[in-house]
Amino acid sequence: MTSAIESRLAELGVTLPDAPAPAANYVPFVITGNTVYVSGQISQSDGSLITGRLGDSLSAEQGATAARACAISLLAQLKAACDGDIDRLVRVVKLTGFVNSTPEFTDQPKVINGCSDFMVEALGDKGKHARSAVSAAALPLGVAVEIEGIFEIS
Repeated sequence: MTSAIESRLAELGVTLPDAPAPAANYVPFVITGNTVYVSGQISQSDGSLITGRLGDSLSAEQGATAARACAISLLAQLKAACDGDIDRLVRVVKLTGFVNSTPEFTDQPKVINGCSDFMVEALGDKGKHARSAVSAAALPLGVAVEIEGIFEIS
């Protein structure tokens, strides 16, 4: 049987990639009870990093595209945490987004909207969540965005 969530993603032209492997001494997710904590996912697409600094080399729109890429990686990790059955998702609980930005840049929420909007577009009401969007002076490997997530599963 086809996953309802993956069918919706296919309608949006998205196929979940394999979950990215951790780059250091940590695990990609932790499950406690019915809660999955997914480690920060950096902005990358098709194996290439999306790098740059908002307010300098990237616009808020380009940042939102980077944040959408983070959303796809978050869902890939969630699918792995659910042993391949992403339909176990009950809801997205909270997202915390970090934006590589200049001190003058103040549109971090517009950037993280790229992730938030995708979650709701792909998941409907299950995708509605609490959220933080904060500036960072630098992010790993020079990426534009990093986002971590908390999810409730059945």
